[in-house]
Amino acid sequence: MEAAAKNIAKKLTSSDSQFEKGHQPPIQHQTPPGLESAMNPQPVYNQLPTPSGGYQLYKPAGKLLNKKALITGGDSGIGRAVAVLYAMEGADSAIVYLPGEESDAQETKRLVESYGRKCVLLPTDLTVVENCRRVVAQTVEALGGINILVNNAGTQLAQESIADISDEQWDFTFRSNIYSMFYLSKYSLPHLSPGDTIINNSSINHYIGKPNLLDYTSTKGAIIAFTRSLSNQLCGKGIRVNAVAPGPIWTPLVVSTMTSEDLDAFHSTPMGRAGQPSEVATCFVFLASADSSFISGQTLHPNGGSVVNG
Repeated sequence: MEAAAKNIAKKLTSSDSQFEKGHQPPIQHQTPPGLESAMNPQPVYNQLPTPSGGYQLYKPAGKLLNKKALITGGDSGIGRAVAVLYAMEGADSAIVYLPGEESDAQETKRLVESYGRKCVLLPTDLTVVENCRRVVAQTVEALGGINILVNNAGTQLAQESIADISDEQWDFTFRSNIYSMFYLSKYSLPHLSPGDTIINNSSINHYIGKPNLLDYTSTKGAIIAFTRSLSNQLCGKGIRVNAVAPGPIWTPLVVSTMTSEDLDAFHSTPMGRAGQPSEVATCFVFLASADSSFISGQTLHPNGGSVVNG
């Protein structure tokens, strides 16, 4: 297991995987929802930047030993990084992903298992309510329970004007990004116990009001409201609910849905670079672990230094 981890680390420390300050990846486009295996450079999911500009392997501390996580959008991007860091910290995972993303999902499974943990693959469309109910039941059956629900799956499609957003796009974005979150939380709740957690993935766009992502940004604002309200419902039961609001992160969602102009400006953060999935996944580790035992209803902001309200 240790040798496998070192081999993964060696592969990712090549210069192609690093985003130096001011360096941008080549403009590239994929068909939504995108494949991580086709990205250039490859996202980083189990390493963190060093002051010298390189990367070093994430150092686990057994913070999630024998925990069981249900992670949506777990085949690639932030979801993959969360599954891998959770495995390094001792947790098993069930990952939900869209049918057709099998190659990325299998790679995530291989990575999780390389750290000696279990990974269950659940391909489905979460815009269908019954599928949300089904994946919760399948996770409980396969893993023996749920301790951590990571609502990470989401979609976006840029449109310059509200007039360009079709009724179908508006409905699909909400069903993907917030409806599924509601139903997964609802159906997971009977299986959660004091000390368990729900973590929802929002976005910096809710705080800055990105003009060409009106429907996406609206759902991300709904996620923050949902997080705060659900936290107030469950806090007294010992179940914590928090959110993460990433800034620009190098994931398949970026290369499959952003315009050329958006990609060109992708690194315009105060730190002068975009983030890697691993730099967001550490927030999910913190919020799932006892380190955040006195935190609920809050939002973490891994966004490269952008100061936002909330």
